[in-house]
Amino acid sequence: MTLTRSSTDLFSPMTLGALSLANRIVMAPLTRSRMGDDGVPDELHARYYQQRASAGLIISEATNISAQGRGYALTPGIWTEQQVAGWKLVTDAVHAAGGLIVCQLWHVGRFSHVDLQPEGAAPVAPSAIRAEGQTYTDNGMLDVSMPRALETSEIPGIIEQYRHAARCAKRAGFDGVEVHSANSYLLDQFLRDSTNRRNDQYGGSIENRSRLTLEVTAAVVEVWGHERVGIRLSPVTPDAGNTPLDSQVMQTYGYLIEQLNRFQLAYLHFVEGATATSRLVPENVDLDALRALFKGPYIGNNHYTLELAVSRRAEGKVDAVAFGRPFIANPDLVRRLQEGAELAIAPRESYYGNGAKGYTDWPAMI
Repeated sequence: MTLTRSSTDLFSPMTLGALSLANRIVMAPLTRSRMGDDGVPDELHARYYQQRASAGLIISEATNISAQGRGYALTPGIWTEQQVAGWKLVTDAVHAAGGLIVCQLWHVGRFSHVDLQPEGAAPVAPSAIRAEGQTYTDNGMLDVSMPRALETSEIPGIIEQYRHAARCAKRAGFDGVEVHSANSYLLDQFLRDSTNRRNDQYGGSIENRSRLTLEVTAAVVEVWGHERVGIRLSPVTPDAGNTPLDSQVMQTYGYLIEQLNRFQLAYLHFVEGATATSRLVPENVDLDALRALFKGPYIGNNHYTLELAVSRRAEGKVDAVAFGRPFIANPDLVRRLQEGAELAIAPRESYYGNGAKGYTDWPAMI
């Protein structure tokens, strides 16, 4: 199917807050596990992102806000001066190619291992509930460690980690930031009653469980201004160990979204279904109804094809569409989608590690 600019506006300019996008195709965050132990990007990563700068907006791979926030080896950070300098190589390269890039701010919470934590400390979480599954460490794949519950007095320090990372992202030349409140990482762990058993002001009621996400968003907005901050949510995504969903998905995430409206954010980035797995949702969940509660621009994500993107855009259900894995093997994905060209498919073994191989060696169309 060959599409022209007259048949859909997916390839037309749009604005997300203060960001002026060349098109409505967004590159979703993609963990590629190609950093060093210091989490510092280099020229290889700059080349990778620059190759994909024709996306209307690039959302960086999930980026650790602190040493404590780290849950996987070989992932990037945004809390040291060396990391700021490394990311500046990336943002300069993207801007030189005419693109835009925001930094996704990430704290994994309980989904970590003591080998990845400063001085071998236990990972932190809203409650001392161990996740299932394994994570990648310097010693290979290992079962995630038992977390400890954060003390109430420690939570201002968590918010400060986000604030510091937001400031670092600004100095690194990003065009904005995205608060990662999805995929059962720290902020999502606080949201869900399946992972939050606290009895202080951050636990119990929906209002209390939403508090940390809202306080983090407020802190990041203070640094960047509301028009350069987005947020990612995934109401029905389990973590690697199939964490139970919140018992009241519609009420919990509905309340959060309505409260987020007061910030007038640049966008809501929404995972429609289980991240990278399926677009299926439980019978009692209506993601379009949740989406409708948000009063700003909306980016739809998860298993989108061109046809689905065109259809949901035509129905007014999305303002922009995020593609993830298709960007791995198709650095010029926007052009291929617009021209109806065949897409290359990256083998799974190329997703993580291996340096330049399977990373920057995918050719653009001739």
